Amino acid sequence: METLEAIASRRSIRKYLPREVSDELVEKIVRAGMLAPSAKNRQPWSFVAVKGEAKEEMLQCFRQGILREQTGNAVLPGSKRHLPGAEYTVKILEEAPVSIWIVNPLGTCDTAMDEEGYFYEIANVQSVGAAVENMALAAASLGLGSLWICDIFFAYEELSRWLGAGGKLMAALALGYPAEQPSARPRKPFSQVFQWK
Repeated sequence: METLEAIASRRSIRKYLPREVSDELVEKIVRAGMLAPSAKNRQPWSFVAVKGEAKEEMLQCFRQGILREQTGNAVLPGSKRHLPGAEYTVKILEEAPVSIWIVNPLGTCDTAMDEEGYFYEIANVQSVGAAVENMALAAASLGLGSLWICDIFFAYEELSRWLGAGGKLMAALALGYPAEQPSARPRKPFSQVFQWK
């Protein structure tokens, strides 16, 4: 599959076939992530692949975080309306045979950081985003489906502690053979988002 074709055909997959993904394919996808551009070549990422028994532990941590958000000590009290979406994400991760967790080992997310530190963090977040997109496109080109997941922040503390990867947890990517073929989601008109100067 050519690059532009992979970009155009990539979809967010939420239903997966009960079929294992080989370690070789997972590693190819992570290597594609590692080839992403990064600010000052800092490569602010590390990756943890989760499957099998480890997947059950991860799901348990995710559920514990959601329960904490529902019953008190909420880290994201203003986002309570999004908890049903997080519960749905757990079901997706339950079905996906493997997930890749992306951690920024350089991340601080310190709210008291100075302006230079703030821009440093933004550049690292952009770099991680590029790595995740590379992996999603690599998955599509290999006949796999993926879902870029940010609902992990409802169980950030529990998942970070369980992963033990150091740094800041940034995202997860569900991965597997797709059991659906969703249509393309609507996009804003080109004229609304692009201009020449």
